[in-house]
This record gives sequence, structure tokens and C-alpha cells, in this order.
Amino acid sequence: MRIGIMGGTFNPIHYGHLVSASEVCNKFKLDKVIFIPSALNPLKTSSNLADARHRLKMIKLAISDNSYFEVSDIEIKRGGASHTIDTIKTLMKKYGKDTNIYFIIGADAFLEINRWASPDELLRMCKFIVTTRPGYDIERAKQVFKNHTEIMEITSLKISSSDIRKRITSGNPIKYLLPEKVKDYIQKHRLYR
Repeated sequence: MRIGIMGGTFNPIHYGHLVSASEVCNKFKLDKVIFIPSALNPLKTSSNLADARHRLKMIKLAISDNSYFEVSDIEIKRGGASHTIDTIKTLMKKYGKDTNIYFIIGADAFLEINRWASPDELLRMCKFIVTTRPGYDIERAKQVFKNHTEIMEITSLKISSSDIRKRITSGNPIKYLLPEKVKDYIQKHRLYR
């Protein structure tokens, strides 16, 4: 099997996440992409982090029409700080050593990989597919990690979860930045206000 993993806070999930996952899935002929929301990202502090159950539900809504996409709550169930190395080890046990795991990550997050728990071990355990993001130069990352990564230019969408949260707080529209079902869920539960 060829499994793509997309981790993050997904606070909230948006079209940038979905386009990246879809294009990587297609190019690398992945059997599926698993979205894994973190319980707590040790590198980010967010005073406006939606409860894990809301973030999980928003992902389920966003991916409901794509048979290649799944969501997993393993980091949420584990609780505490979410470390990718622990998640990859758990997935390798679950799917077996014959499974190829591809970790899909934006250039912005990948440039901080040296701050992650056990980055060298992690880079040996799975292949990283680094997707381009507007405003981030990944030439340095290409040189340092060239044996462990694939760089993929994806359709450029200048969308971020933090911008969506700011728009909600200031009363600006978020339509067309994320799936309609997710927008409706955010409004119904009054998230990010």
C-alpha cells in the first residue's frame, strides 16, 4: 500500500489542505490519504484552537465526498503533545513494513522540521512530500533533505487557517475558502468568535 499522511491542527481545514492532498494523491498514485488532526501541536500556541471534536468533525465533513480520503483520531485519542514520530510508528505497526508512507507537508511546516521530535529518524521512516506554498522558498530544504523528500508544486491557493480565523473574528466572509459544509458547521457552533 501507498498511504499519504496529512497532519496538522486543521483549525479549520480549508481548500488549501484539500487541494494539496488531492494533487499529491493523484501524482504519487496513493491508495489513500489519512488526515490526522493533532491533539496539541507542540510548536504552535493558539489561544483560538477549536476543541478536537470540532476539528475532527470539520475534517469528516470536508472529505465526505472523496473515497480516497480518511480521517484518523489517533493523535486526539493519545492526547497531549502530538509528535509525528509517534504517529508514524503507530501507523507502521498497523499497516506493516510493506506499506510506503508519504508524509504530505507544506513548505512552511517542513522548514521547521529540525524543531520536531526525532527528525532524522522520522526522515528515514517515511518519504516527505513537500508542497509549495506562496511566500516560502524551499531551495534550502531541497539541499539539506534531498534524499528524503519530493518537492511538488501544487495549485497555488493563498489560504491559511489563521487568516480564516481572523476573518471570522472581524466579521469578514469566509465563503469559497473552505467547503460550504465546514463553513456552516463553524457558524452553527459559533467557532472562532
